[in-house]
Amino acid sequence: MDNRIIIAIDAMGGENSPGKNIEGISIFLKKNKKKKDFFFNLYGDELLIKKELNKHKISGSFYKIFHSSTVVSDEETPLTAIKNSKDSSMWNAINSQIELNSNITLSAGNTGVLFVVSRMLLKTIESVSKPALAGLWPNKKKMNVVLDLGANVDCDDNNLVDFSEMGAALYKALFPEDFPKVALLNIGSEEIKGTEILKKAHAKLKEISKYGSFQFDGFIEGNKIYNGESNVIVTDGFTGNIALKTAEGTVKFITDTLKASLTKTLLSKFSIIFSYFALKKFKSKLDPRKFNGAIFLGLKGPVVKSHGSTDAIGFYHSIDLCYRIVKGNLMDKIKKNLSHGRNKK
Repeated sequence: MDNRIIIAIDAMGGENSPGKNIEGISIFLKKNKKKKDFFFNLYGDELLIKKELNKHKISGSFYKIFHSSTVVSDEETPLTAIKNSKDSSMWNAINSQIELNSNITLSAGNTGVLFVVSRMLLKTIESVSKPALAGLWPNKKKMNVVLDLGANVDCDDNNLVDFSEMGAALYKALFPEDFPKVALLNIGSEEIKGTEILKKAHAKLKEISKYGSFQFDGFIEGNKIYNGESNVIVTDGFTGNIALKTAEGTVKFITDTLKASLTKTLLSKFSIIFSYFALKKFKSKLDPRKFNGAIFLGLKGPVVKSHGSTDAIGFYHSIDLCYRIVKGNLMDKIKKNLSHGRNKK
C-alpha cells in the first residue's frame, strides 16, 4: 500500500451513519487537497457506503471498502459483542491493524465495546497494565491533553505515571512545536496534599521528568486546568470522567444562558448586531466538534473514539486527529517515554 497513512474507519458506527462518516471524509479531502499521503479502509454495508461516496464524488484512489455484515448497536454489551459481532464493521476496522497494516482505527460506535474489543485484539503495550482514555480540552493558550477520562476507576501511582508518559507523547505527536508540561490533578497544589497514591506518583514523575521528555509541574487544582500553564492533565478515570461531564455541563450552561439573555428583549437582540463577530469567535472557541475524538492510549495500536451523536464536521475533526496522530509517530513516542519510567516502578 506504499507509504500512505491508512485510517481504518467503522463507517457504520454512531448516529446517521454512514452518511456523516463519509461526509466527514469528504470534508477532510477538501481541506487536504494538496496532500496525497493518506488512504481509508472503510468497513460496513458496501451498498450504503458506495451510495454516500458517489453522492460526495469521492475518488476511488482514496479508499477501499470492506463489506461487514453486522453493526454493533449502542445497547450491546462487550460480552455479547465479542460473541456475536466478529464480522461487525467495528471489529473488522480494529482487526485491520493486524491483518491489513492499517495505522489507526476510528469509530463513533459503542464506547464500551470499542474499548474491550480494541484491548482484546490489539493487546496492551508491555509494562502498561491499564490503557487510558485521553481527550483534548481547550485552554487559554492552546490545548490540553486530559487523561484518564473514564477507562479506569481505580488507579495506582504506576498507572498515573504511565498515563503521564503516554499523555506527554500524545501531546508531542499532535503539537510537535510545543513542549509537554504534565500536572497531576489534585485538591491542592502543595506537595503535602492529596492521597498517598498521588504523592507517590508525584515523586516518581519528578525523577522521570529529568529524562527531558516532559516538564513536570507538580499538582494542579481543577480551577487551573484551563489557564494553559500545564498542557497534560493526569488523573484517574473516576475523577477524570466527573471533570469531563462537569466541564461539558458548564459550557452548555454558559452558552444556553448567554443565548437566552441575548434574545430576551428587543434591545438585547439589537445588541447582537454590534457583538456578532465576538460572539461568533466565542462560539467557535467552545465548539465541541473541534475536540471530537477520544484516544485509547496504551494499546499496541492507536484507536480513536468519535462521539456517536456528532455531525459530519465533528467526524472530520476525528479523522484529522487520526491523521495527526500517525503523522506525529505517536506509538514510537509512547514507547520511548515508557522506557524512562520502567526503572522507577
